[in-house]
Amino acid sequence: MTSSNERFYVQYRIFGTKNAALARAKHICFEQTVEFPQELIGGGYIRSHIIGRVESFEAADKKSFSAVISYAADITGFELPQLLNVIFGNISLLPAIRVEAINLSPSILNIFDGPRFGIRGLRRLLNVYGRPLLCTALKPLGKSAAELAELAYLCARGGIDIIKDDHGLANQRYAFFKERVVRCSRAVAKANRETGRRAIYCPHISAPSDEIAGRAMFAKKHGAGGLLVSPGLCGMSAMQKVSENNALALPVIMHPAFLGSYVVNPASGISHGVMFGQIARLLGADATIYPNYGGRFSFSMDECKNIVRGANVKMGKLRSIFPCPGGGMTLERIPGMQKMYGNDVIFLVGGGLFAPGASVEENCRYFLKLITKFPLTLPSPHRVEGAKRSSLPVG
Repeated sequence: MTSSNERFYVQYRIFGTKNAALARAKHICFEQTVEFPQELIGGGYIRSHIIGRVESFEAADKKSFSAVISYAADITGFELPQLLNVIFGNISLLPAIRVEAINLSPSILNIFDGPRFGIRGLRRLLNVYGRPLLCTALKPLGKSAAELAELAYLCARGGIDIIKDDHGLANQRYAFFKERVVRCSRAVAKANRETGRRAIYCPHISAPSDEIAGRAMFAKKHGAGGLLVSPGLCGMSAMQKVSENNALALPVIMHPAFLGSYVVNPASGISHGVMFGQIARLLGADATIYPNYGGRFSFSMDECKNIVRGANVKMGKLRSIFPCPGGGMTLERIPGMQKMYGNDVIFLVGGGLFAPGASVEENCRYFLKLITKFPLTLPSPHRVEGAKRSSLPVG
């Protein structure tokens, strides 16, 4: 029997005493591959090729150890579900094990198209350079499609680059999906005609599995400029299929709903950078939303920096993507955030744009002024065709 010798690597953080952690690392090698008593496996191909290998083991701190385990690339079947299964399938049911980083082999990376636009491509689509991108969410839940469209218009008029559905918007009777998409897409297009900008509207298409593709195509047909997908709700492979669909060829923004339990326990799960950075890129996200430090969620500054690293670390041909911090952000926080994130970031402010004393459009204009050093100049209107992967620069 012949097979490739190519391997990929997963760095695990294992908590406990040295002896217990090393024993658990060795257990991972079997649990994530053969799931079979090791004493019943003789020599030969299965032991030499299929079973994982502990490549390194060292102390991470006083309470945990870092173990790098390699796996044969071909045991993934070169499919996303099995790749994730090997990385963290059965052991996700065990405590004291955390995935810290992944280093995938060329043959695995080659099965993923990855982000269609990435940082450079999304900037080119929006014609925005030299500053962070601005994003908002249409809310609150309960507004009619007409009311949401009016908000989308005002936000686009005020200078917001990406106007997305709130992730709670689905197909509710007060704002049915199709009506909302048509109204909001038209509203943003109207604002673009008036300002000369290229703002885009991104509806939330997470839905039952047999509805996702239809909703995505409806959004494309009726003028949506991008798509919002929550892979924790509708499935990671479902998001990958949307991002790779050349008939759509739209930017995809990943929402973290239902993914929080993977990352919030520092002693188990998956690191922030792997989940919201590296895995997001495998799924084809062009931007990854997550709760910023200091907001209403628990993410720390270091965890947010870890996401930025995961969004940019070298992964073969896969483009770098925009981190998109949000989660209760106010306009007053933006200057400090820009110092940490720099320009290659999408700032997401939702409810913070509804502060009293000014209109939504005025607050959007103030938002834009916070992140630009120069007076606002409007670009000439320009039609942007659906992107082909080969035509976009690598981010």
